[in-house]
Amino acid sequence: MKLITPSFYKNFECIAGACPDSCCQGWEVDADEESLSYYKTLSGCLREKIDSVLDKDEFGNTIFRLADKKRCPFLNNENLCDMHIAIGGEHTPYTCRTFPRFINDFGGTREMGISFSCPVASDMMWNLNEDFAFDTEINSLPPSLNDIDAELYFKLLTYRKKAYSIMQNREAEIKDRLITLLDFAADIQKELDNYCENGSETQFFDVFCNPEVINSEWVEKVKNHSTEPVFPADTICENIAMYFLFRYFLTAVYDFDVLSKVKMAVIGVLIPAYFGNDAWTIHLWSKETEHSDVNMERYKYELRHNIYLTTKELKKHLV
Repeated sequence: MKLITPSFYKNFECIAGACPDSCCQGWEVDADEESLSYYKTLSGCLREKIDSVLDKDEFGNTIFRLADKKRCPFLNNENLCDMHIAIGGEHTPYTCRTFPRFINDFGGTREMGISFSCPVASDMMWNLNEDFAFDTEINSLPPSLNDIDAELYFKLLTYRKKAYSIMQNREAEIKDRLITLLDFAADIQKELDNYCENGSETQFFDVFCNPEVINSEWVEKVKNHSTEPVFPADTICENIAMYFLFRYFLTAVYDFDVLSKVKMAVIGVLIPAYFGNDAWTIHLWSKETEHSDVNMERYKYELRHNIYLTTKELKKHLV
């Protein structure tokens, strides 16, 4: 399998108990089947603890029920994982083993990156002093089974390469790049599928008022938003947009929706511009949105159907 990662990917290191916003607090963790099978082989106090906190969420998924202050039941007073300490990180749930990494498989190609939802990863990408570039390697993993449209996939690869070049064209102002990117995506969308930008009249700033609150600090950020955008440095805006293009653009192979993926890149730049000009702000948004099924599904709907998130309306934030 071919593996593609951002060039800075291998530099990421978890700071564990020193993290200012632990990934072991604020959201439920799914207990995947492989991990559950292993836990059944355990005995003693740890097995009893695991059994006592297993629960089902509203979707029927097996989860670890959170303790006080939305803390994982295995997060100790030093903000370290008791399960990791007892049986090793390789036996913690899949989510815990992989976070903050995301994985997109496309047959013989796997793309992996790190998410803004981790404050350390957010700082890395915000303060990146190199181009948002990519490394490619070949590993021994077999291709993943899939039923994607190969012709569409290779088209999207070409389109994404063009989108990268638009965003990294430093001869143009960052706002002009984002406008060009929106126009490019709108043209692609006309080829792929009907795209009806109506059905929701949620006001622009209300889009960021999520039904599931993970960190109340984000609620305050939204409440106290700036009325005029104050954009970060061009390189920061560029890298934010590149993150979203890398993470989401090719997933249009499943839903034929390129324009919403590009809107995510544009809005990704608007998030610090309106809610706080720092890595912490986009970290809060990411943790609140990208890692909540409820919030993310709502966000995807708004991207496609909200009359205040049309390409025309988004351009108004860029002039």
